[in-house]
Amino acid sequence: MIDVTHQISAVRRQVGSRVLEAGEARVVTLSQTYDATVEDLWDACTNAERIPRWFAPVSGELRLGGRYQVEGNAGGTVERCDPPQSFAATWEYGGQVSWIEVRLTAVTQETTRFELDHIAHVDERWEEFGPGAVGVGWDLGLMGLATHLSSGGSLDPKESMAWLGSEEGRRFVTLSSEGWYEASVAAGTAEAAARGAADRTTAAYTGAAPAE
Repeated sequence: MIDVTHQISAVRRQVGSRVLEAGEARVVTLSQTYDATVEDLWDACTNAERIPRWFAPVSGELRLGGRYQVEGNAGGTVERCDPPQSFAATWEYGGQVSWIEVRLTAVTQETTRFELDHIAHVDERWEEFGPGAVGVGWDLGLMGLATHLSSGGSLDPKESMAWLGSEEGRRFVTLSSEGWYEASVAAGTAEAAARGAADRTTAAYTGAAPAE
């Protein structure tokens, strides 16, 4: 697997706000620069044959207006597509609808910055877990993408689950939660509230009891 400390440090995490028609929303943003061309990174993110190599199997129609379903995760509708620069889609899971927006920007001819926004209404889940509610999962996704792009290989779901339960996997989740705690405080969340949310997120992933 990839070096945990290096991967955590390679990702920039931000928390912002947005006003939608239905009310206030939060924006969780992750970005990382990869050693890949824009075209190759676009293909990795939109080709149904490559997505399972770093994320999860996906079915449906990956085109403008198409419906998709990530195995064991969210489904939705592709609402915007501008290859190879960006796409946007709904992210529907557990009866809730949020949105994702992905942007790819060439840094050099051989390196590309990947940036993802996950936009969700403020609800009880946000109050309990904060940005880590979606941020830790996306951190794991960006790590999978980094591994795939650097090796050209595919993730083994069973090995990935075993790794997540290992000491190294728990350390990754803990460091990711800490990163989202810092991003939440930087966005203006009270430190005590941000700390409690981060601890609960870590506990949800690792099975450890949150700190009192």
